[in-house]
Amino acid sequence: MTFSIEWHDRLGSTNAYMKDRFLQDSTLGNGTVFATREQTAGRGRSDRKWLTAPDTNLCFSLFVETDVPLIEIPSLTMAAALAVTDFLNGQNIAAAPKWPNDALVGDKKICGVLSERVERAAGAGIIVGIGLNVNMSSEEAAAIDRPATSMLIESGTARPLSATLDALLPHLAHWIEAWRADGFRGIRAVWTEKAGPLGKPISVRDGDRKKNGTLAGFGDHGELLLQTATGLETIWSGDVS
Repeated sequence: MTFSIEWHDRLGSTNAYMKDRFLQDSTLGNGTVFATREQTAGRGRSDRKWLTAPDTNLCFSLFVETDVPLIEIPSLTMAAALAVTDFLNGQNIAAAPKWPNDALVGDKKICGVLSERVERAAGAGIIVGIGLNVNMSSEEAAAIDRPATSMLIESGTARPLSATLDALLPHLAHWIEAWRADGFRGIRAVWTEKAGPLGKPISVRDGDRKKNGTLAGFGDHGELLLQTATGLETIWSGDVS
């Protein structure tokens, strides 16, 4: 997979910008990356805001040209989370993926992924939006309503955003190609190893509903399998703790 990178000083949302460009520009191709040094209206799952001050965090969207059905999108998100995890581990930051779309260091979030399917008459694809905390300070992390960390906090080293993106992209290429070859089956073993272990107690909250059980594995499309007191349940979305 080859990449074409376009940097912006300021965008509301890289996903929204890419979606607009996709609908207006028939030449936007596989591997296109739109990155911004400041994001003012980004969002995550459940419409959570994802904002970043200038030159603090890496916010970008990647276009993957594919006509796979909607049911395959979650596993592409998981492949992207694996790529970020591999990259961070290579930087001596002990990260692990968290179902369905995060990367954590310990119990603190360092990265989130949001994928959206788009289509037009000329074809379809998936926009993979990634927000990686790079130069966020401890004070900025403490102001977030959930535990958060950054590459700076974990390593003591600030990094240029452009160089961080360049170093991350080969990992994305590897895991996206694994996903292209065999969907979630192409990443299941590594995902299960890194997001496990199987049998660990977890809780899954989806809105006002909360379910408790143990991790029984993941289904053919990346759905979480929760072993509860009443049997095995399939979970497609929610926050795991």
